Amino acid sequence: MEIVKSLKQTKLIRYMFIALLGSILLALSAKIKIPFYPVPMTMQTLVVLFIGICFGWKLGVATISLYLFEGIIGMPVFSGTPEKGSGILYFTGPTMGYLIGFIIAGFIAGKFNYDNNLIKNFFKLVFATSFIYIFGILWLGTLIGWDKPIFKLGAQPFLLAELFKVLIATFTLSQIKKFRKFI
Repeated sequence: MEIVKSLKQTKLIRYMFIALLGSILLALSAKIKIPFYPVPMTMQTLVVLFIGICFGWKLGVATISLYLFEGIIGMPVFSGTPEKGSGILYFTGPTMGYLIGFIIAGFIAGKFNYDNNLIKNFFKLVFATSFIYIFGILWLGTLIGWDKPIFKLGAQPFLLAELFKVLIATFTLSQIKKFRKFI
């Protein structure tokens, strides 16, 4: 009985360590800005997909939730922090819907089964990523008003960059899945 208890504790500690590493990776991806037209891009959504695929849906959701918790309590993990504020005030700003969408995207990316069909895998990852923008646009419209060009402000500038990141995830999917063996 002690062996089973010890194994469960060891597994829990390993999962906590993996979630912490994943949240650090997500924070780093928020800080790296790559020049892109029309707006600079971060690699956050790619890392969200990576976390979902690699960690599975349970650990993926836990990891992304830990990242959001870190930002809510004031750690400068979000893109634009601390320059544009931090903590709950930053979280509840214009990007909150996108950040919450990270959880859904990580969940969906982690739930899917991926095979060798690039086209099917591409559409699965597009579907997962779309929830980031659905939640982002819904929150943005609620925050700034539905009379504004919400899609043009909250999604259109990022679509080309998202296509690029989803293609990266699609073509590296077999490599990403190999990490799952270590988790």
